Amino acid sequence: MSVKAKKHLGQHFLKDENIAQKIADTLSLDGYNDVLEIGPGMGVLTKYLLKKDITTHVIEIDTESVEYLKNNYLNLSNRIYEKDFLKYDLTQIFKDQPFAIIGNFPYNISSQIVFKTLEMRSQIPEFSGMFQKEVALRICSKEGSKVYGILSVLTQAFYDAEYLFTVPPNVFNPPPKVDSGVLLLKRKENYKLPCDEKLFFRVVKTGFQQRRKTLRNSLKSFNLSDNLKANTIFGQRPEQLSVSQFIELTSLIENDI
Repeated sequence: MSVKAKKHLGQHFLKDENIAQKIADTLSLDGYNDVLEIGPGMGVLTKYLLKKDITTHVIEIDTESVEYLKNNYLNLSNRIYEKDFLKYDLTQIFKDQPFAIIGNFPYNISSQIVFKTLEMRSQIPEFSGMFQKEVALRICSKEGSKVYGILSVLTQAFYDAEYLFTVPPNVFNPPPKVDSGVLLLKRKENYKLPCDEKLFFRVVKTGFQQRRKTLRNSLKSFNLSDNLKANTIFGQRPEQLSVSQFIELTSLIENDI
């Protein structure tokens, strides 16, 4: 029995064992005992995680995949969660313990997976996974790049992001129309920001909503003082600012409002 890939779930099953092993080997397994795999499908990556000296958990929304995993990975049976990762409260599984995230992520929810990871960053020291190549490159890109944006800044404020390798379409069933990319996020030692974190998220998101405009124009809704808007940082466009400059900008705004 094998599982049929479902288009509405964005499923593309990896069939290359070498790549599965390579992805499993990206985690350092340092500072945590648990790993959560998102969307394991038929377990091509799972089998390599199970060989490691950690406790593997999997979360899968597809009933057919869950059935397959229960029948084929008996040593995993009580750690298979038939849930929607984006909606499920993961503290039900991990309480307040740290855990890593790994997976061959469905393209249609991959950015949301990153945002949920950022919300739970105090528990997630490491994150490794496969995205659409363009999204993986965006997460890892630096200021000045055309693809640098909200996802890049918010992720890199808390994690060191590294693009590891590219995966061609022909190793999947069915093959996607684009290349995939595997990246690794390692949480920074100091992942608490020296500014209001909610305000930081708001400043970054608002700034990039009109990325061609200078920050003086794109951040108008903050009703900042003329004195502050005279600061040279406001004459720049959002993609010109590094993560540390966005933190600095948020501190300036925080003191002004």
